[in-house]
Amino acid sequence: MTDTPGWASPSSSEPPRDELRPPADTPAAVPGQSVPPQGVPVPPPGWSAGHGGPQPGPGGQFPHGGPGPYGWGVPASPKPGVIPLRPLGLGELLDGAVSTIRKHWRTTLGLSLGVAVVHQAAVTGTQFAVNGDTGDLTPILGALVSLPLTMLLGVVATALLTMVVSRAILGQNATVRDAWRDARPRMLQLTGLTLLTGLIGAGVVLLGFTPLIGYLLSGAHEPVIAALLVVVGLLSLPVALWLWIQLSLAAPALMLEKQGILTALSRSRRLVRGSWWRLFGINLLSQLMAAIVAGMISVPFTVVGLVLGFDDLAGQVDNGDPATLPAAMLITTAIAGVISATITIPFTAAIGVLLYVDQRIRREALDIELARAAGLSEYGATGWSGQSDPSAARL
Repeated sequence: MTDTPGWASPSSSEPPRDELRPPADTPAAVPGQSVPPQGVPVPPPGWSAGHGGPQPGPGGQFPHGGPGPYGWGVPASPKPGVIPLRPLGLGELLDGAVSTIRKHWRTTLGLSLGVAVVHQAAVTGTQFAVNGDTGDLTPILGALVSLPLTMLLGVVATALLTMVVSRAILGQNATVRDAWRDARPRMLQLTGLTLLTGLIGAGVVLLGFTPLIGYLLSGAHEPVIAALLVVVGLLSLPVALWLWIQLSLAAPALMLEKQGILTALSRSRRLVRGSWWRLFGINLLSQLMAAIVAGMISVPFTVVGLVLGFDDLAGQVDNGDPATLPAAMLITTAIAGVISATITIPFTAAIGVLLYVDQRIRREALDIELARAAGLSEYGATGWSGQSDPSAARL
């Protein structure tokens, strides 16, 4: 496939090379530059001997950021797309996600809008069809309908948005058709990966609460023992959280490196190793930001729905009928869900892909390969479609 972003082939046996990477706030060095000996300043490219200083390039700009405190500037990191090609800080990750949505809003928001509309239509339609007639089983029935659909739509959104973000990193545009063409061959494997990771997390939690379930099913009701078993069950939640972060980079690895399911899980564990707390904090922050945005959108719609449906709700209570959500509130809640999901789905998806790219930059010098893929001539690029390295993985 031509004109699609590519990624350096994974070196599964290569140990992490964090010690070889500069800090996150240090610009990446330009290939071909030698490191000056300690204490011996060496002029950068653009320094003209005999003219007493660096000469401006085309447009009157000094090369590599202009003169610095020692007479020349620090080489600037290339930025062909939404992020600079170097280890990223928190602000750059968040800015990259927002920039992806802003610069490619037709594709990102169009994809998330379609996913959100289908999901909310199915959930709201189920609520209208049931209308409380199933009594206490109504929430269970709603979950049985929404959970598989949520997983399937999540797979579609993750697959397509991963391709969009991967192109945005290189400064390339991607239509919905392009994203679907690139993602379609991996869709079935991504579905299996999503199902497997969900079962792993649920299995850990279920295993933790198995003693409590068995104790209650035996007919015993000793409060102290039940409380201790509850504590044992709750201890499984941190384990499930730890596994979630460990496997959080598996989906981008599967999509962008064309890995198998088990290999993608192994790749995620290796990329996360030594950076668990950092990835946990960034994922937690992004989820909190998405929840805040969703809450800010849903509150006004919920208030409007309550006002419009107050008479129906009050009449149900007065007649002794089991109160069900009024139609007006169901509709306004669905509209709020569509709007909030349209905004938050591409944001969280972009954060996941950018974290994957950042970890590979820190450990595998992926920034060099991305610069070549972006066509930067100073990195020896000849065009990604002309890549001759058989070990390089292409999308």
